[in-house]
Amino acid sequence: MTRYAGFRVLIVDDNENNLYSLRALINKHMDVEVLQAASGHAAIDTALNNPRIDLIILDVQMPEIDGFQTASMLKVRQKTKDIPIIFLTAAYKTDEFQKKGYAVGAADYLLKPIDDNQLINKISTYLRLIEKEREMNLRLEALVEERTRELQVAKQYLENVISHMGEALLLLEPSGKIKAANPAAYRMLAYEEGDLVGMSIGDVFEEEEQEQAKAFMGIWLEALIRTGTISRIDASFIARDQRRVPILFSRTAIMNAASEITDIICIAKDMTGYARIGEVPVRDLERL
Repeated sequence: MTRYAGFRVLIVDDNENNLYSLRALINKHMDVEVLQAASGHAAIDTALNNPRIDLIILDVQMPEIDGFQTASMLKVRQKTKDIPIIFLTAAYKTDEFQKKGYAVGAADYLLKPIDDNQLINKISTYLRLIEKEREMNLRLEALVEERTRELQVAKQYLENVISHMGEALLLLEPSGKIKAANPAAYRMLAYEEGDLVGMSIGDVFEEEEQEQAKAFMGIWLEALIRTGTISRIDASFIARDQRRVPILFSRTAIMNAASEITDIICIAKDMTGYARIGEVPVRDLERL
């Protein structure tokens, strides 16, 4: 039989002989640590002041407060409410009292005189269940830690990609307010890090056609809702010193389960030094 070293059991009885006999029985079959209390009040104090009591064996018939009252008081306290309780009784043997015991939170209700093997088997059953629960919790904690590490690695990788990408990246609210920007965006727009957050996209962006600019957040959003992405738009960034920086611009909507836009990702490529084919003189084309 497993001896359950490392577990802690509290035995409660107002009769010293009963406490001695119960302690001797448990110590004979198990290596658990046994704490004892001679009253309901002492049991509550012991349970509250000793961490990690795994099981309580509680006599029902006690003066001042009986086992039922003691169990009720233990079950309403956050620290002790989950500790399994096995009731022992020589007097309260009817079904009515057994039902009362279960109603106040007993895990088991045994009648005296107690069969030694039955009691040890009951204790073993509950300690085995607690042991399995702990093992499962340890496995779950290990899985959570592993998953957390994986997510942190993935997050760090994504942040590195965004930080080192050559294109400017802006994250917008559906209203057009800038929520975040990568280093390339700050360099392209000549703003100090953090200054773009809270600004409107209209403060730093303009499309070539005035009508397009006026309809920025209107037609723009309608198109994003329909398609999810608008790519390769010729436009300009307005830098902090009012310079116009030519860009090739794309916008992608992030939507929730209700198909509502929650965020807009904007990516801009600096087109300074590039010219569209239609604007290049013929003599320059001949040199290409």
